[in-house]
Amino acid sequence: MNRDLPRATARDLSAVTAAALLVLAAVLIGARIEDRHGTLRVGRPPLLADWAPHAGPGTPAALVVAAAVVAYGPSLAARLSWRPLLLTAWAASLAWTWSLALVDGWHRGVAEQLTTTHEYLRAVDRFRDIPAALRDFDAHILLGAPDNWPAHVAGHPPGATVTFVLLDRIGLGGGGWAGAFVITAGTTAAVAVLVAVGRLADETLARRAAPFLVLAPAAVWVGTSADGYFTAVAAWAVTLLALAVTGHRPALTGLGSGLLFGLTVHLSYGLTLFAVIGAAVLLLGTRRLRPLPYAAAGFLVVPAVFAALGFDWWEAYRLLVTRYHQGAGGVRPYGYWVWANLACTVLVTGPATVAGLRRAGGLLVGGRTPRPRTAAPRLALLAASALLALLIADLSGMSKAETERIWLPFAFWLLPAAALLPGPRAWLTAQAALALLLNHLLLTGW
Repeated sequence: MNRDLPRATARDLSAVTAAALLVLAAVLIGARIEDRHGTLRVGRPPLLADWAPHAGPGTPAALVVAAAVVAYGPSLAARLSWRPLLLTAWAASLAWTWSLALVDGWHRGVAEQLTTTHEYLRAVDRFRDIPAALRDFDAHILLGAPDNWPAHVAGHPPGATVTFVLLDRIGLGGGGWAGAFVITAGTTAAVAVLVAVGRLADETLARRAAPFLVLAPAAVWVGTSADGYFTAVAAWAVTLLALAVTGHRPALTGLGSGLLFGLTVHLSYGLTLFAVIGAAVLLLGTRRLRPLPYAAAGFLVVPAVFAALGFDWWEAYRLLVTRYHQGAGGVRPYGYWVWANLACTVLVTGPATVAGLRRAGGLLVGGRTPRPRTAAPRLALLAASALLALLIADLSGMSKAETERIWLPFAFWLLPAAALLPGPRAWLTAQAALALLLNHLLLTGW
């Protein structure tokens, strides 16, 4: 390591090097396992993707957006007033995500992504009578069941499918509208995280985080997987809780947070782990108890509605575990994926996040109180809670492969750790370069 580099920067680069070696090991070992045994069930380990260098109509736009955010993002984030900054971050995130999706063209990149064999839109016609479909939902989860649901429908609570059914009912049916909805909703996650960081840490760190939330490699999968939509719902649930526990209209924001948390656990079973992030928000809040009754009341609404309509969440999850082991989950080796999943996370969050998490870890290890009082350790604790939730998901054995999309909701809460880094333009360049390489060298599953 160059001795002229500041010690902290040298450690950052060492962490990034270690992460790169993890990715390389996942690629090389994964290719060997897949060639010999075919048990990984992904085309280009550790990602569900195929090697296919290409460019498309989104390529020029992606290059322009990347260059603009690198050149002007940090200064604009520091200079704009708060609300215009939030709108600008959303607009830039929309531009970045749309341009990356359109690298694969309109049909392959957007309109067809949610219409393939395993996706939600394949089941829309079976929800003409929503209450009847929910009452009968559990009977079609197992692979041996008659008319078993497509993989993603069976693998999630029906809130995800019902969302696309409702879009269809209001005239926004088909893959194009579904893809546009996912991108539009998913990109608001960047705004939600910014608001939460501003309330729980401080506005300065939120401003430093803004360009990293915009230019995240995660945008490759936000456009267009339904998990991008899940990411936004979960992010706003956390953000409303952050507003509530810091005294901003605690009754209203607490109730809203509870409603969205209730929806979150009816979009994906694994997102129950957002309770870990929620606990960190409560710890960081200045008024932790007042909004809790409102949040609890809100949380009960969505499960009550689904239960009243006939859906049994616990029974569905029990059957899902069985189906998971009937299918690819029973074939994919835990011994590989338990660490290769983390390589996927490196690719989703990028080198800046790795370096930022290293700094966050240093702040927490050096801290003396369980409830940090200054901004940087508070941000570090928030990011650490997301990392803990992700690690629990990893160790559970119910997340083997495809975590580049499945863990998007957790990944977005890791990204602000990059605000702890000096020299943001160099790190932003690395983030953009990784996203562009992934999107132009591979045809990803989403």
